[in-house]
Amino acid sequence: MDVQGTVAAGWEPVRDAFLRNFEQRGERGAAVAVHRDGEKVVDLWAGAKDVDGTEPWTADTAQVVRSATKGVAAAVPLLLHQRGLLDLDAPVASYWPEFKAHGKDRVTVRQLLAHRAGVPVLDRPLSLAEAVDLPAATAAIAAQAPVWEPGTAHGYHAHTFSWLLSGLVHRVTGRTIGGWVAEEITGPLGLDLWIGLPDAEAHRVGRLGPVEEIDPPGSGALRLRPKRSVTEAYQDPDSLTRRAFGVIDPKPDENDPVYRAAELPGSAGVATARALARFYAATLGPVDGAERLLAPATLTLARTEESAGPDRVLLVGTRFGLGHMLHGPACPLLGPSSFGHPGRGGSLGFADPDAGIAFGYVTNGMRKTVTADPRAQALVRAVRSVTG
Repeated sequence: MDVQGTVAAGWEPVRDAFLRNFEQRGERGAAVAVHRDGEKVVDLWAGAKDVDGTEPWTADTAQVVRSATKGVAAAVPLLLHQRGLLDLDAPVASYWPEFKAHGKDRVTVRQLLAHRAGVPVLDRPLSLAEAVDLPAATAAIAAQAPVWEPGTAHGYHAHTFSWLLSGLVHRVTGRTIGGWVAEEITGPLGLDLWIGLPDAEAHRVGRLGPVEEIDPPGSGALRLRPKRSVTEAYQDPDSLTRRAFGVIDPKPDENDPVYRAAELPGSAGVATARALARFYAATLGPVDGAERLLAPATLTLARTEESAGPDRVLLVGTRFGLGHMLHGPACPLLGPSSFGHPGRGGSLGFADPDAGIAFGYVTNGMRKTVTADPRAQALVRAVRSVTG
């Protein structure tokens, strides 16, 4: 495999791990980027642009990053709070009156962001046309009754997070979340990252697809055998797990231009690895002259635990801050200070303030993993071996 790009001196273990993903773990096309203290130290890509093709991945290839989008989108309420426009402890209904239906009147912004609102499912799943129609979709989530008493437990809002966050941000700012991100984050930082892919950029995006799950003995892959209860939950059409991941029915084709153009901040962002890493670097400090995104107090909020323990949807122990996943057994990042978000099946972006690290990985080969993909974990271990 011909790996393209650059690594700074001392960071060769990341290149070695990246190459092994192609040799040992069935990688088809991917990219990884790392910043340390605002400086880019890793920028690598290899393989095919399309999972089922031969056209080469280039420096500018982007991919749908699924729930890794959530980590970028979570910066929006943090920045709105930083600017004095959003009270994290105010009821969501104080900004979005329709949301108070069915006993959700006391759900706070903080609870919504920490996956504690109790609405990871919809009683009636949405078609793709309904899901990408933000007024219709946000109306559906506002009218939904919670499946547990809000604030008393947490469970991953896999798809409904898109409409919860979209509805809140639109009512606070008057803008769609994709438009806000473009104008306030990705534009100023020069990021190839979109929540709502423009037609002019569609040619850069590769096709996603499943890949064979290969992890040979001795490869160092993180081996977490799903509990029987977890496996059964994914198979049970009535479980919260299955319903949360099936809120859009039939399951959308992520290669469909309609899906990629949708402003779904929970699942449909498109990005390069370079953009994910640079975004997280900007949460920690200035990058190439661009101002840092998060003030120190806001950065503390981003890495502060809001939910921990048994997750009613994923059925494993998870940790969440204000929209970000936090380091833990279910989602291993670099260390205790790390915050970010994986994308189901592969992609990962995160920052680690203690180490000054920002990390981005994107792939077109989707595995069955939800929060701890072996390829991403191999790269994280390589970064850890360099940083100590």
